[in-house]
Amino acid sequence: MRVAPLELIMSSQPVAASFCATFLAPEMRHVYRQIASLKNFEPLILTHKRQNADDFPFPDERVVELPRPMTRELRRFWYRRVKQAPWQLYPGEVEAIERTLSERGASVLHIWFGHIGMHLLPLLRSESLPCPAVVSFHGADASVDLNKPGYRAAIKAVFANADAILVRSQSLAVELCAQGCPADKIRLQRTGLPLDEWPLAESRSVPEDGAWHLVQTCRLIEKKGLDVTLQALVKARQSFPKMHLTVAGEGGLRDSLEALSRDLGIGDAVDFVGFIDQAAMLKLYSDAHLFMHPSRVGGDGNREGVPNAMLEAMATGLPVVATRHGGIPDAVDDGVGGQLVEENDVAGLAVAITEVVSDVSRWQAMGKAARGAVVDRFEQGQQVAALEAIYREVMEQWARERH
Repeated sequence: MRVAPLELIMSSQPVAASFCATFLAPEMRHVYRQIASLKNFEPLILTHKRQNADDFPFPDERVVELPRPMTRELRRFWYRRVKQAPWQLYPGEVEAIERTLSERGASVLHIWFGHIGMHLLPLLRSESLPCPAVVSFHGADASVDLNKPGYRAAIKAVFANADAILVRSQSLAVELCAQGCPADKIRLQRTGLPLDEWPLAESRSVPEDGAWHLVQTCRLIEKKGLDVTLQALVKARQSFPKMHLTVAGEGGLRDSLEALSRDLGIGDAVDFVGFIDQAAMLKLYSDAHLFMHPSRVGGDGNREGVPNAMLEAMATGLPVVATRHGGIPDAVDDGVGGQLVEENDVAGLAVAITEVVSDVSRWQAMGKAARGAVVDRFEQGQQVAALEAIYREVMEQWARERH
């Protein structure tokens, strides 16, 4: 296991406890970056399950694995199927978390993801909670299952009982306000990206033979719009027959997407490479010319925040062709760092692709602008400072209310 930074092990700073139900899934690297990069707070992890410890090294003494009741699956079944509401912590679980927070001297509790906040409502409502609590929403956690009254009531209770609500994008702030969150509780705190790990690709060149290389990296799920990418590629190849696409990532739709590419007659022009590590991702971005991300609202209400893979690609100087969806417009200025079209617009997406690559000087300018947008809005140091300022704000408010 890689050695964790010394500042994570020894500190006399206030403690910021992060509740992550699982610490951590591979797609949650952005969460790890934020927690591990805290400068003026000592991080503490509360989790029900630790995994991928080699990928997300953290000192063992700073990770508390909470016990999980033997009846947890029955509880989940009862809430989801019978009550049609998010499951809730048992009183004993609430007491265990409160005891841990008190014993470890936590100054603030950060609950990662809104749907986890719903599960932790008994904790948020508890008069014995020893510190203020903030809940961060990222995208899908603000919309899935809200057609059910039990979930709508739960999310409103999270708004009412949390000391602050963190959002990743302006569009998400608007959405949560529409769902009943008081505007004065919402704080914008964007994903932070370590720019030294995602440098500008200096070697990217114009393909002399017209073999423009498109890339899309994501989980292979409905909301990512991969089928739209494939259909748009068919149309774009009418102007650029050697254009090809690499899809990196895994998910339940992989087999059907591979079948679709063959049915569309572009099986030889699309490579599905599965999940790849960061070094391979950097190489892929250096070889590519456009980043695709035509996201859309899924059938279950699932939607994007600001896609982390998109930010990483932009940091290397890749222009983006995507949709006006979720937090994407927070990062991509239409016509500047890329082009945006409406959701599910195959023809519009194809036109955007061909327009960008048909004007080489514009393509190059878009790549520089994409990098600039990430530097200006998503640099990790800036966003960690913003997060710590929110922590201090809620701590001071908590102290005033209890004085």
